[in-house]
Amino acid sequence: MKRFLTVGMTLALICAVAATTLAAVNAITKNKIIAYEQEVVEDALSVVAKGLAIGQLNQSEDPSILEYYQLMNASNGIEGYIVMVLGSGYGGEMTVLASYAVDGSVMAAKLLGNAETPGLGKKAEADGYMDKFIGTGGNSSPVPVKKTELGNTDAESISGATVTFSGIAKALAYGSAFVTSMGGK
Repeated sequence: MKRFLTVGMTLALICAVAATTLAAVNAITKNKIIAYEQEVVEDALSVVAKGLAIGQLNQSEDPSILEYYQLMNASNGIEGYIVMVLGSGYGGEMTVLASYAVDGSVMAAKLLGNAETPGLGKKAEADGYMDKFIGTGGNSSPVPVKKTELGNTDAESISGATVTFSGIAKALAYGSAFVTSMGGK
């Protein structure tokens, strides 16, 4: 019985030291992680803005739309919107940042937060992956949400990551509908 008590106390001490160490590391790195994540979002915003001025941050009441910004031209007219929308992929929740023209057509998109499979779903982070969606949505052709709606080259590029593609496509289509409903306001 004494041996069990000794082992139990030793394990409890090890757990306490490990928990304290993890808490200390978290406290030290928390602000740096937040700053890094903000930097990633700012870089993505500048990429998807396509040279237009980014307006103020707006929060959405829609749980699938995290936030959105107006895109302004030189005379402060609304040219479109940048929308941060949630999608669902193979690895779970994904965050997609996309710019849309006022009519809801996709101008640019970038995959941000995700837990997709390296070598398969993670390909969606690569430059050029989102090109298959540019110009779709709104009053133009619908956002392709199925592999069969793509050309052969694009369909081959998503092979093995169909769930990721579908999640991104549905998120972009949802964002397109959101922007269309805004009507340039």
